[in-house]
Formats: sequence, structure tokens, C-alpha cells
Amino acid sequence: MSASSFPPGAETGGSPECYRHPGRETYISCQRCGRPICPDCMKPASVGFQCPECVRTGRAAARSPRTLFGGRAGSSTPVVTYTLIAINLFVFLLVVSTGGINGRVGRQLIELPSSAGYPPRYNGIAEGAYWQLITSVFTHTEILHIAMNMIGLFIFGTLLEYELGRLRFLALYLTSGFIGSVAVYLLAPSYGAALGASGAVFGLFGAAFVVLRRQGRDVTQLVVLLVLNLFISFTAANIAWQAHIGGLLAGFAIGAAYVYPPRQQRTMLSVGVLVALISVGIVASAIRTAALTA
Repeated sequence: MSASSFPPGAETGGSPECYRHPGRETYISCQRCGRPICPDCMKPASVGFQCPECVRTGRAAARSPRTLFGGRAGSSTPVVTYTLIAINLFVFLLVVSTGGINGRVGRQLIELPSSAGYPPRYNGIAEGAYWQLITSVFTHTEILHIAMNMIGLFIFGTLLEYELGRLRFLALYLTSGFIGSVAVYLLAPSYGAALGASGAVFGLFGAAFVVLRRQGRDVTQLVVLLVLNLFISFTAANIAWQAHIGGLLAGFAIGAAYVYPPRQQRTMLSVGVLVALISVGIVASAIRTAALTA
């Protein structure tokens, strides 16, 4: 009989030896793979002991507990929320340190529907600066403005990232911000400028409302806060209410797609809603550009 017919670590004519430490005699075997293991390699299991390799394999194969809507129940650190806040703060410092909204960086990042009437160094979306539909979501120039938006992002971001999962939450934030920017491009005067994460934050408002309602939790305080913010949006000066409404409606739609369909169909429908919203935003922006450049 060849040596390969014996278990790893065993000798043909003697006592079994630990497969990881040749020469160490042992009569204990891994409960999972059956290989001999010495006391240094014995890892307590639900029944008996396992070898280190089987323990690692079992941990990798174990599924992490999930929330009702797909988030990782064991993950308590809102990594995406913190990252988004950090990006907003970095862009804020960059814009402020390079001349503000009229500086060489700020004028490229803010949302400017059309550069008509502006100095030649300005680029508008109608002239091809489509990146402003996204970069303006991360751009702020005033302390109070960024402070209020980041507070909202922290409050709702920590809730939604936990409940929905990191990838779903990130898609919600970016898509809501994009739709908010598209709403500004469609409805605001072409000579104005807009900036800030308000559209994305209002998207989180909408999604949080849907999630909490789906869980059967009280949303009274959230509704009061939302109504107050909408009142300010329509009554205060220099506020792009279009971004707030666009982001809020997108948040409602995405939130509903995340939490109401059956679990087996949830991913497909969620992706479908996200793709549909982005597609509508792109087509609407193209139509607005055609109107402004006609």
C-alpha cells in the first residue's frame, strides 16, 4: 500500500502525528476533516475540536446576519456615511481655499445651467459641463450650509446604511442627489447657480420615512421635521427648492423599491428603479440642453 493511502500526518507503522507539527504524537482528530491535531492546533468547536484550517473555512462560509432590508446586522460602523461626510468637508475646504464659488475650482464644481452672461472662464451644463450634476452635490461654500447638510447626512445616513446596507445606501444617496440636480437644471432659471448636498439629504428624508413606515414605527417627528424643511425651502431666499423636491421624490421611490417588494424580487426591482431614475434624469437633461442651446 502506498503512503498516500494513510491520513495526513499518520505513519504507516506507528502512532498518528499532528498534520501541522510532524513528530508530535496525538490521538485527537479534527471533527470536520478528520486529520490528527495536537493540543496547539485544537480549536474548540460546538462538538469536539477542529483544526485551524477548518475553523477559517467555517468562518468564511458563515453568512453574516442581515436586517430585514438587506443590511449587515453585525456591522455598526457607518463607513459610507463617514466617507461621504469626509468628501464633503474636503471639497468645502478645497473650494474655500481657492477663492470660493468664483474661484478656479468652485466655478467648475457648482451647478450652472448655462454660462450665458457669465465670463468666458465659466462652464455651464448646457455647454457640456455635465459633471456639475454630481459635483455640485458635494460642493458648499458656507459653514452653516454644510453644517446643516452634514448633520442631516449623519442622522439619516447612520440609520439607512445599517438598515439597507452600504451599497444600497450609497446608490440611494448618489441617485437622489443626481435627480435633485436634474430638477434644478429643468426648473431653475438658466442664469442661476446651485450647490450643496440638500437634494441628496432630502432623498434620505424620503427613504427614511418609507423604511420607518414599513417597520411600523412612529414617524411623527420625521414628518414635522420634513414639513418644516419644506416650508423653509419655499419661503427662504437663495434656496434651490427644486433640488429638495427632486431629491425627496427620488428618495420615496428608491426607498419603496428597497423595502416593499418580496425578498426574492427586491434586488431586481431596486436596480430597475435606480436605472429608470438615472435614465430619466439623463434624457431630461438632454432635452433641457437642447432647449437652452436652440
